[in-house]
Amino acid sequence: METNHMSPSPSPLTLTTDGDDLCSVEVTDMAIDGVTVLICLCGLVGNGAVLWLLSFHIRRNPITVYILNLAVADFTFLLFMVTSSLLYIIQNVSCSTVVPLMYLRSLFLLSWFSYNMGLYLLTAISIERCVSILCPLWYRCHRPQHLSAVVCALLWALSITVIAAVTSLCLLHEAQHCQIALISMYVLNFLIFAPPMVISSTILFVKVQCGSQQHQPRRLHIIIFLTVLLFLLFALPLSIWNFLQQFSYTDMPSQVVFLLACINSSINPFIYFLVGSCRRHCSFVSLQVTFQRVFEDAGVTTISS
Repeated sequence: METNHMSPSPSPLTLTTDGDDLCSVEVTDMAIDGVTVLICLCGLVGNGAVLWLLSFHIRRNPITVYILNLAVADFTFLLFMVTSSLLYIIQNVSCSTVVPLMYLRSLFLLSWFSYNMGLYLLTAISIERCVSILCPLWYRCHRPQHLSAVVCALLWALSITVIAAVTSLCLLHEAQHCQIALISMYVLNFLIFAPPMVISSTILFVKVQCGSQQHQPRRLHIIIFLTVLLFLLFALPLSIWNFLQQFSYTDMPSQVVFLLACINSSINPFIYFLVGSCRRHCSFVSLQVTFQRVFEDAGVTTISS
């Protein structure tokens, strides 16, 4: 059977097909996969609530457009992770192959589609809020009305193009072409999107903490900074791990990096709730009121009701 070149070690997204390997999985790995499933299910509920509130109960503005698309990306990633983790658990419990390797590779690549989209959106959100602080007059008076929707559409198109190119090379061509395609995708993430996200979110945080602009929506900026920080801590290791895997430079268990990525995609709704529900005396209110407090006080012109 052909070896999986995308991830040499077993993981929730890429499984081996050797019968002996399937029955030699450690209990610790199985436990981590079980925790991954539980976290993903919690994340699906949380992101589902965000989608429901932002779609039907919260007035749309430039920030909610981005947050809505980010929730879609996180929801999709968690859905793929639940499916792949369950397949991994079932396969190792039964000591037999559940689905062909080709379908598992497809699931792996689809998860990267939503993972990349989350990175692209966080970069766009960070840059836009940074611009809103550095150039407030232009942002309030000259910013194109539908810029957020256009940017999101372009980012979805980019994500689809990237994953379509990688999929065609990984599923239809030899391993060397697949490796080059994956390395190119990781380099795009590291060099094009990650640096602007880090720089703009850092400027945003420093400007809000040191400035005297009381009219700025501080809760929203704190949320953006925390979301970016958690992405760097929990989600970016997945890219680094897979990049190093192409050169066999890492022995870190694959289950750990996928678990961290799931935590990142699951935790955003809870950040929105905790930051939005805390005033001086942390009083918890309804989800709808909490989200309105955070996202409708965005300091920008509303697009539509």
